[in-house]
Amino acid sequence: MAGEIVGLLLAAGQGRRFGGDKLLHPLPAGTPIAVAAARQLREACPRSIAVLRPEQRELAGLLQAEGLETVFCAEAVDGMGHSLAAAVAASMDAAGWVVALADMPFVQPDTLRRVAAALRGGAALVAPVYAGRRGHPVGFAARWRDELLVLVGDEGARAILVAHKAELLAIETDDAGCLRDVDTRADLPA
Repeated sequence: MAGEIVGLLLAAGQGRRFGGDKLLHPLPAGTPIAVAAARQLREACPRSIAVLRPEQRELAGLLQAEGLETVFCAEAVDGMGHSLAAAVAASMDAAGWVVALADMPFVQPDTLRRVAAALRGGAALVAPVYAGRRGHPVGFAARWRDELLVLVGDEGARAILVAHKAELLAIETDDAGCLRDVDTRADLPA
């Protein structure tokens, strides 16, 4: 459907600090980290795309089983910007994108829905804010398509957010999960 808000799950990270493929690591209930993040995103954006490295076939299968489209990006090893550009290129007809990180499975579905709804309502840039800190996911309207398509390196879309911070709609939330990622095993719940 043209003009929809598409969820983008960035899942091509290496997991070096975790000591292995953290995205397949199960949370206490047994669900892999990336699958939990994908389920949350799909609640807000029925059309969602996961970006992975070419060798992440097992994870691709799990995410496809959850209803996500998958895009493989060989350049992802050079940084998040490449992954984001590949995801946008795979969804050129979108009215906007909710960009979520696969290592952030604790973001509440309502936070994701609110970011998507703000984009549908005409916001250009959207992000949740918890305790004064900007979190994830970040929403981009289609007007940023050209800038997103040329991203490279590991900064992701940070330059867009910094240069256009006056246009950022900050959604206050009580969802601490919008700041909580899994970088090391110590970040996992007991």
